[in-house]
Amino acid sequence: MRVLDDARRPETSPARWAAFTQRVERELPRLRSLFERIYGSSPDIDGHVDALLTQIAMATQDRSDSLALLDAQREKEPAWFQSNRMLGGVCYVDRYAETLEGVRARIPYFRELGLTYLHLMPLFDAPAENSDGGYAVSSYRRVNPALGDMAQLESLAAELRENGIALVVDFIFNHTSNEHEWALQALAGDPRFEQYYWIFDGREQPDAFEQTVREIFPDDHPGSFVPFPLPNGTVPSAQEAERWIWATFHTFQWDLNYSNPEVFRAMAGEMLFLANRGVDVLRMDAVAFIWKQLGTSCENLPEAHLLIQAFNAVLAMAAPAVLFKSEAIVHPDQVVEYISLDECRISYNPLQMALIWNSLATRDGRLLQQALDRRHNLPEGTAWVNYVRSHDDIGWTFSDDDAAELGIDGFDHRRFLNSFYVNRFDGSFARGIPFQDNPKTGDCRISGTTASLAGLEAGDVGAIGRILLAHSIILSTGGIPLLYLGDEVGQLNDPHWADDPAHAEDSRWANRPPYPAERYAQRHDSSTDAGRIFAGLQHLLTVRRETHEFAGGSLIGFDAKNPHIIGYQRPGASTTVVCFVNVADDAQSIDAVTLSGLPPVAVDLLTETRYDLRHGLTLPAHGVLWLRV
Repeated sequence: MRVLDDARRPETSPARWAAFTQRVERELPRLRSLFERIYGSSPDIDGHVDALLTQIAMATQDRSDSLALLDAQREKEPAWFQSNRMLGGVCYVDRYAETLEGVRARIPYFRELGLTYLHLMPLFDAPAENSDGGYAVSSYRRVNPALGDMAQLESLAAELRENGIALVVDFIFNHTSNEHEWALQALAGDPRFEQYYWIFDGREQPDAFEQTVREIFPDDHPGSFVPFPLPNGTVPSAQEAERWIWATFHTFQWDLNYSNPEVFRAMAGEMLFLANRGVDVLRMDAVAFIWKQLGTSCENLPEAHLLIQAFNAVLAMAAPAVLFKSEAIVHPDQVVEYISLDECRISYNPLQMALIWNSLATRDGRLLQQALDRRHNLPEGTAWVNYVRSHDDIGWTFSDDDAAELGIDGFDHRRFLNSFYVNRFDGSFARGIPFQDNPKTGDCRISGTTASLAGLEAGDVGAIGRILLAHSIILSTGGIPLLYLGDEVGQLNDPHWADDPAHAEDSRWANRPPYPAERYAQRHDSSTDAGRIFAGLQHLLTVRRETHEFAGGSLIGFDAKNPHIIGYQRPGASTTVVCFVNVADDAQSIDAVTLSGLPPVAVDLLTETRYDLRHGLTLPAHGVLWLRV
């Protein structure tokens, strides 16, 4: 192929080039087909594909020898991320360690905890005042100078890899900040870069789109469009604006125009640059929003999937060691549509997260049991990323149809959960903080650390049990368990979150507290809350690492015939682990008849206790059993 011949460098070894060309032969037909489906068939499209192939060839030759070796290893072991020894951690660099060098200094602790996956929240250059927690990217090739530089990130990635820890960073590909160089070129009137964004003269087109597009952050701005700044940088009022630009999320986050194939090529270049810095997993931010089409919701459109598949094909040729992680906080039926070998091989599991908290509030596990029975299993070669909470707010993403089957009205139930988790419900143990609160409708989302939501801040006696129960679920249901670092020692909400003017309007900063040094110092002291939580979690982690049945993601539901007890089976080659958790605040039982389909004797992996199942089982309040049968 002439394009590849022209791109080959004399110093590239025959073995590396042969491996690359084999990948091209396998993936290029897929990429060409995807481009034609997205953009149509024309000579211009052929030119874009050829230019993209040149980018891919250059990028794969830029990969270090160690990364090329990793590519070969992971092609031979594609299920590397499905091990029962996988454990993820996530943090903001500045909040947790101040700088990238600070993160490096914490590697011994990461090894103590058993991390094999570290997600560093957005760390790229971004607007100084408000950057939506770093999700308004001004450059994908520059690290925020307060954290370090790109050379330090690359060095950190290599050291993490030497310690068995994969590096995860965000690929924020729906939008850039209004300070990105492409945005500045558009502001300067360059017609090429104006085509990188959705910019319209007048309100006719924005009004037409907004007939069917929902508002994401109405507190920030109405609709999906904001006034486009004047050439002098002044932002006109809505009444005076003559031009408008698409901004799905915040006014300073401008949506990219993927109907322009040059935008795809440009973002593929940024993606490959990050892959070559040693990143193992790219978190694909806001995947549902990347394609716009008049007359639709502009969410979850077929072209969004085609675009992700095209990015997937690019990586499969240039850097096959790298995986995509989907961030799709949408209806449960749509979350799974982004998970496949051809799109994102791993994905957040927002339904499980939300239903863990639902179960703790209601002391009723039926919605979570239903989700595990119906919605947990994924295509072969893919996995959930299971988490108790994230950097973000908690939204109640369950299906109203699923709830209705259990006699639950979805609208009323969400209002109850919102009230419960912000301590507006009598008897609540939770101390969450409302996000995007609307007291008139009862609609809001929930901010808060695990410990504050579970009752530790309120001094509730069941708090530690709830914390460990919640983590036992993400550790045993299959996939990659992900800890928000600091939660393993019971960090509480940051009481000073609103003191910074840049954060004062965003309560999610309450659940992004600074490094809890005192609690980490107490982690081996069993007389402290931090010590009890850390010891309990470490025990769960140790047992998980020794339990081969917890590898992979296969799960079979087990109906305990008790609404307070959630049950599921994790089958292995010759044995099965049956897991039960009691979400109630008092002891609950499973009768012998319900257990009669199991062998009569089982051993609890957590306590090494032998149980005769012919006598039934009783779980204490917030009890957890991992029974091998």
